Amino acid sequence: MGMKNKKRLHSVTFHVGAGILGFFMIYPLLWLLMSSFKSNETMFHDAYSLIPEAWDIVTNYKSGFEGVGGVSFLTFLTNTVFVTIIGMAGCVFISLISAYAFTRLKFKGSGFWFGCVMMTMMIPPQVMVVPQYIILKRLNLIDTRTALILPWFFGGAFFIFLMVQNFRGIPRELDEAAEIDGCGRIGTLFRVLVPVVKPTIVTASIFAFYWIWQDFFQPLIFMSTTDKFTISLALNMYLDPNSYNNYGGLFAMSVTSLLPVIIFFIVFQRYLVEGIAMDGIKG
Repeated sequence: MGMKNKKRLHSVTFHVGAGILGFFMIYPLLWLLMSSFKSNETMFHDAYSLIPEAWDIVTNYKSGFEGVGGVSFLTFLTNTVFVTIIGMAGCVFISLISAYAFTRLKFKGSGFWFGCVMMTMMIPPQVMVVPQYIILKRLNLIDTRTALILPWFFGGAFFIFLMVQNFRGIPRELDEAAEIDGCGRIGTLFRVLVPVVKPTIVTASIFAFYWIWQDFFQPLIFMSTTDKFTISLALNMYLDPNSYNNYGGLFAMSVTSLLPVIIFFIVFQRYLVEGIAMDGIKG
């Protein structure tokens, strides 16, 4: 009985502690959601309170969707969705092709070039903005949505590394069997290997989606026309130190901008841990 009571106490203590820790982790999101329901006048009367002193839901969300600078929030949302979907697709696809080349094709200096790709992970993204800006400027792409897509479109070192590790765990006998059945290299990749590494591809897509969706620095540098802004850059415009700050609209649109991210994660989260942890088929 003593051991049973000790296990029960340990279980209760663990769950209570996990619940408290979970509350503190989710509190900022709860605060953001409840703040989007508060009126601007009472927003910071008791900043830590989750219960609105005065409810102003309709006004906040209506003013938020009206946008800023004469541009509606739906325009910012459309820009973000377009840039994110195209950038994510290009990034994951090119990373997949690159990983396949590094693991399945024999070419001179493959180890050296793979090492060069891996070394790029040590370079802060901010350092790359200057050469990217010069290239895009010479291509007359500054202040276009293409300028936000191209830096992501040609793959990512982290995704290439992730897929290379998985490809290395897949026996080459599968490739040979596919070749005997008449598959070329492209057919082998998409009919045989892609189904095996599907969780890793989904994992790379999740990370790419998050990183592109929330990116603030590149739009800040590359964009200057308001109706081409993404959400991350547009939200900053709801605050004007020289005039009225629309905190209600800002929080309302922040909640709205989080919904696609949350939905995307819920739909594909079962692949996340599996995609990172899997080593491919052992044999």
